[in-house]
Amino acid sequence: MKIGLTLYGSLDEQSGGFRYDRKLVEELRRAGDAVEVIELPWRGAAGGAWRAYPRGLLDGVSPRFRDRLRVDVDVMLQDELAHPSLWRHNRALSCPIVGIVHHLRASEPRRLSPLYRAVERRYLDTLDGVVCNSTATREAVTDLGVDPDATVVAPPAGDRFEGPNSLGDSAGGGDGGTLADRIADRAAERSLRVAFVGNLAPRKGLDTLVEGVAAADAEIDLTAVGRSVDESHVRDVRRLVDRRGLTERVRFAGRLSDGELAATLRESHVLAVPSRYEGFGIVYVEGMAFGLPAVASRAGGAEDVVTDGETGLLVDPDDPESVADALDALASDPDRLAEMSRAARRRYERHPDWKETTARVRRLLAAVADGDSPDVAQSPVPEVPT
Repeated sequence: MKIGLTLYGSLDEQSGGFRYDRKLVEELRRAGDAVEVIELPWRGAAGGAWRAYPRGLLDGVSPRFRDRLRVDVDVMLQDELAHPSLWRHNRALSCPIVGIVHHLRASEPRRLSPLYRAVERRYLDTLDGVVCNSTATREAVTDLGVDPDATVVAPPAGDRFEGPNSLGDSAGGGDGGTLADRIADRAAERSLRVAFVGNLAPRKGLDTLVEGVAAADAEIDLTAVGRSVDESHVRDVRRLVDRRGLTERVRFAGRLSDGELAATLRESHVLAVPSRYEGFGIVYVEGMAFGLPAVASRAGGAEDVVTDGETGLLVDPDDPESVADALDALASDPDRLAEMSRAARRRYERHPDWKETTARVRRLLAAVADGDSPDVAQSPVPEVPT
């Protein structure tokens, strides 16, 4: 097939959604498809949503912008993040269109949610099929009128650290001991080391996590990894750390290389990202590669991978007390922490890889390109049997 992929910015961006798009392109090309990438001017968070979103909508009435979308392909993939610039132009395209939805803006608690919901509903109405990264995302798009038969759930793989950086590579022995040994040794340590990994922005819930650390009875050390995308929010969180007397307990590591992040995760006990909303939360799977149970939000798609009480603990968004209870439960019971760590690693090993995920996307693309009914997959990708 000749496939187009339209997105804001560049495939080289490092967030989970861009990694998904990048891996999808790699696997489609490996399968023999020709993929043409159309990179549009980034309408991201710079300047805030009040500026970025209207700028995207203005692109939607530009004839010159529309001309960039007219490429010779059998089917066009579009990252739904770019929907403000695309929803008016899609009707003029001659090829069928499939959207990739990591999560809808309308699903987030934002002041502009009514506007996002109205525009996203119109955008989704221009599509012939939708790729969703989780069952929660599919429920969100079908709530806006998409036919469930025109969707496929294709979750991202969590293999970012496969190879020498992965904790799993020490399973055969060596200086680090077996995976079981490392999990047992970590669980027996007095202080609970917690890693937060994500962009430093309000949606990710770092402020909620800091309040939870402050409210917990256990001795907790928190490392926050991620780039700042909202300086005002970061200043607020730093002031919160100071007010709660946590300056010796909370470290802001900034953006790390994969090797540095792997080292941080390898030495942590728990991954905690109590987001206000996650379409899927690929970071939870990536943490499980290191045997880290997740403290994750119930808002969104985390429940596709985090089983409450088994591979992690689910908390409500904006609820520091539930975060504190979760951290105390893990810190106070080393045996339970070790068992949940082992269960997290097993869950990671069962998770679909990029080849399986891309195969499901490709079946949808082929059906849409051929003009057939896109009723190819109405259920999530099954876990690989153990």
